[in-house]
Amino acid sequence: MIHIYTGDGKGKTSAAIGLALRFCHTGKKVLIAQFLKDGTSGEICMLKQMDNIEVMVCEEKLKFTFQMNEEELEQAKRITEAYFCKIKEKVEKERIPFVVLDEIMAAISAGLLKEPEVLDFLKKIPEGSEVVLTGRNPSREMLNIADYVTEMRKIRHPYDKGVFAREGIEY
Repeated sequence: MIHIYTGDGKGKTSAAIGLALRFCHTGKKVLIAQFLKDGTSGEICMLKQMDNIEVMVCEEKLKFTFQMNEEELEQAKRITEAYFCKIKEKVEKERIPFVVLDEIMAAISAGLLKEPEVLDFLKKIPEGSEVVLTGRNPSREMLNIADYVTEMRKIRHPYDKGVFAREGIEY
């Protein structure tokens, strides 16, 4: 089954990780791969300590795409595509039954990943496996391939009043 957590509200990654923890209880392996994040948030630090959860983050630190010039953007595409290839190889080789692709929608929207390649990967997921995708603005095709789609909608957020991300809450 394919799950999508999307929307402009807070909680997409938290929902994906909560589901991963629930699945982890079965004793089967979980892979959490993050795009466009550095892997230092509180939940990721805790997950790295768990036996049957593996966390992957892109080893190259990337700037926000709106801060990149053309050359940096091309390099970021190559880095992100190579990272996605590592994820695909690991999932296929180890037949991991539960995979979270956190912020993959953002990587697609930013032009760092080609959506057809992601869709091809999703179509090849073995029966009985679960894949969770997070991020804003999934395409109609991504929504159509999903079995679960949940939208987080922001009604109010402290950021709107100038309160920036707080440790333990937003990261």
